[in-house]
Amino acid sequence: MIISIPVYDQVDLLDVAGPHEVLKWMDIAPEVRLVAATANATIVTRDGFRFLSTHSFDEDTAPDVLWVPGGAPAALAPIMNGTGDRHYIDYLIRVAADAKWVCSVCEGALLLAAAGLLDGYQATTHWKFLPCLESFDKVCVVPGFPRFHLDRNRLTGGGISSGLDESLELVRLLTNDEDAVRDVQRTLQYYPVPPFPSDLRKPLRCMFSW
Repeated sequence: MIISIPVYDQVDLLDVAGPHEVLKWMDIAPEVRLVAATANATIVTRDGFRFLSTHSFDEDTAPDVLWVPGGAPAALAPIMNGTGDRHYIDYLIRVAADAKWVCSVCEGALLLAAAGLLDGYQATTHWKFLPCLESFDKVCVVPGFPRFHLDRNRLTGGGISSGLDESLELVRLLTNDEDAVRDVQRTLQYYPVPPFPSDLRKPLRCMFSW
């Protein structure tokens, strides 16, 4: 099984590392590819962490799962509006056509929406960017602040840490085995008890332009 995560400079670290960690604890660990314009490219995350891509867009073909991470708005804008390299969006369109599951976390939903890959689907994203996702007329934004939402083969997640919950849901979808999901969750000791309850409020308008 192949899971491809297309990455870029200023990507959110946990949007990439979270699913990578979760999925690699499956009994039969999938091959997780970090895909960029070139293989072995140094990717610098939004918070300055560095890692290397494993595959290029051109050589990555037929993954079972496409997982699109979010990142800094300044990095998203040129990808979405076409002023940057079209390679990223073209890759999403090509790979999503045959992928069994098309997923995003955080602002990754905006990249899927810009590629037309959420047209006619229900989806969610980071709470701050819900009005931005609503600006895509063909996307139906799920009310509230769900950690993730599944619509047919589109699995979209909320902000950053939501990718952990979403990744566990992806394990369930891939294995159709609740015991397998419980085993991964137990191994990770993922039973969060944050110090504060949710106090999220959706912004009145999109603060991000592209």
